[in-house]
Amino acid sequence: MSFFSIFLALVIEQARPMSPSHFLHKWLRTWAEWVTSHVDGGSRSQAWLAWSLLVGVPAGLAVLIHWLLAFFVGWFFAVVWNVALLYVTLGFRQFSHHFTGIRDALNDGDEQLARKLLAEWQQLEINELPRNEIVRHVIEHSILSAHRHVFGVFFSYALLSVIGLGPVGAVVYRIAEFSKRYTATAANLSSNALSNDAHQLYWISDALKSVANDAWHAIDWLPARATAMGFAIMGSFEDAMDGWRHHSEKFPDDNDGVILAATSGAINVQLGGAALQADVPGSSSTPGRPPEISHFAQVVGLVWRTVIMWLVLVALLSLANLLG
Repeated sequence: MSFFSIFLALVIEQARPMSPSHFLHKWLRTWAEWVTSHVDGGSRSQAWLAWSLLVGVPAGLAVLIHWLLAFFVGWFFAVVWNVALLYVTLGFRQFSHHFTGIRDALNDGDEQLARKLLAEWQQLEINELPRNEIVRHVIEHSILSAHRHVFGVFFSYALLSVIGLGPVGAVVYRIAEFSKRYTATAANLSSNALSNDAHQLYWISDALKSVANDAWHAIDWLPARATAMGFAIMGSFEDAMDGWRHHSEKFPDDNDGVILAATSGAINVQLGGAALQADVPGSSSTPGRPPEISHFAQVVGLVWRTVIMWLVLVALLSLANLLG
């Protein structure tokens, strides 16, 4: 069931990508606003309660509906529900339009448009970023987006499907990632865009920001290393593993670091250094060739080969489970 659910969700998402303005995205943000405004009181215990509600309620509803459909309606409807959940949590089209737009702009020689699109994608202030640095940023952001929107969800769903909790894995992974982003940006957005009265609704305590960050780091620890291993297997294995062992510490987040360091070795491209969003004392680029537009095709090929590898593995495990 896991293989068919993942495969169908990917196919449907490619044909009909989910709009950023979809009502589920709006509902999730509304839910986050309600939880933070009613539960987040500033203490560590309240922060954990707020995070647990923010992530646990949607995950609990997802698995409850899955079990009700499986036991009282039929496994077919449970599969349909799983496909629907994966459709809203997993997919390339949730970010690939950014990659395509910047790539096309660089191919056309319009670096100013490429900088503008990159700034809009990552909400960064970019002035005169050199061409190779634009490429480097795009590679890094695309690889991390592929992990968070595809491989991390894929792995979390497949792993928990073994014990019948696949929907929980997908939902918890995506909402945990959302909660990290939301708690890091909501206060800044509110102070810039809302009135003083409305600002109280969006206030986020430092405790909740810390809890969301810690929880996301723990949840993403294993999926990040599974993604890095997949890239190593589908790329230059020896160089990818060498990058993982010796260069992942050059990035501010160790989970992202193992993915980017493995990617750098897998396709022989310099990553990190000047392209890092955060200042890392003494940081430098990983070994490899300077970033070029030709690396975009290598990134796309690496990602799709890894998707196929994981799909084949899940299919084999599903077949073994049926035959066993």
